[in-house]
Amino acid sequence: MKKVCVIGAGAIGSLYAAHLARVAEVYLFVRRPEHARALNAEGLRVSGLRHFHARVRATCDAFDLPQLDLGIVSCKAAQTKAAVRPVASPFRNGVLFSSQNGLGCEEMIYEITNSPVIRGTTFMSGVRLSDTEVQFDLDQPSWMGPFEPSHTPFSIVKDAAHLIASSGLKAVALEDARPAQWSKLIFNASVNAVSALAELPHSPHFAAEKDFSDLGHLLHDLIEEGKRVAAKLGIRLHEDPWEMNKIGAPTDHVTSMLSDVRSRSLTEVDYLGGAIAREAQRLGVPAPLNTALYRLIKAKEASWTYAPKAHKSGAG
Repeated sequence: MKKVCVIGAGAIGSLYAAHLARVAEVYLFVRRPEHARALNAEGLRVSGLRHFHARVRATCDAFDLPQLDLGIVSCKAAQTKAAVRPVASPFRNGVLFSSQNGLGCEEMIYEITNSPVIRGTTFMSGVRLSDTEVQFDLDQPSWMGPFEPSHTPFSIVKDAAHLIASSGLKAVALEDARPAQWSKLIFNASVNAVSALAELPHSPHFAAEKDFSDLGHLLHDLIEEGKRVAAKLGIRLHEDPWEMNKIGAPTDHVTSMLSDVRSRSLTEVDYLGGAIAREAQRLGVPAPLNTALYRLIKAKEASWTYAPKAHKSGAG
């Protein structure tokens, strides 16, 4: 039986772990000891689209891990180095799949582990209800392909995709995963940025274009900007990000960046809209909307810690 470690037990990591526990020996590498204890005692419960219970092994000590066949990195992009560095050794003969948002995660994983890396992304979604329960909201595929600098054989990608698919999730092996990654990036950057600033979940507002005031107009323009950047890179998108937005809009899904804003945590904007804005600047492609939303979210983050100077009251 394959040994799999899911690194990061948020909503997506929990969904991977619970499903894969049906067909593999699954370990979860988490940050908090109490989280590990709860998972070991209670397992993982899935609700929403599916209802089942899975037994998993959880730890926050890398010395507890055996040699592993497959790692699924599901932590937030900004946490990649801290999450992957402790577990590099157990993957000496394994492969790591980045299911994370945005650009730049595969590079960090490969730099740390020097192991084969799978470039990828997933469009499934869920909500982490507690340390031991996750709600499955959207059953969509994980797209997986070789991360070119690590020279990952395509046969390894196909094996990993087959294992994930055998668990009941959807997974597709692609010889080039960049078109799929950019499809998700453009969709995710647009939806997350607007969600974070408007403090709205991914709701029907995001696809509405009937009235002049409708939010869908902004989403459509953001997506078109991102598509122009991808085209300049020579990337033909695997899916239409606008159609992806329309699929997700009825779910009222609380986006990751909206969750971060509510808890006043740093967002992933540097790896999402920020990545598109930086690529646009590098390529000389105008991207004023993505750039503006990126800067507004960075300012919103700054507002949580900024202490303004006290001003003396006086006559006007």
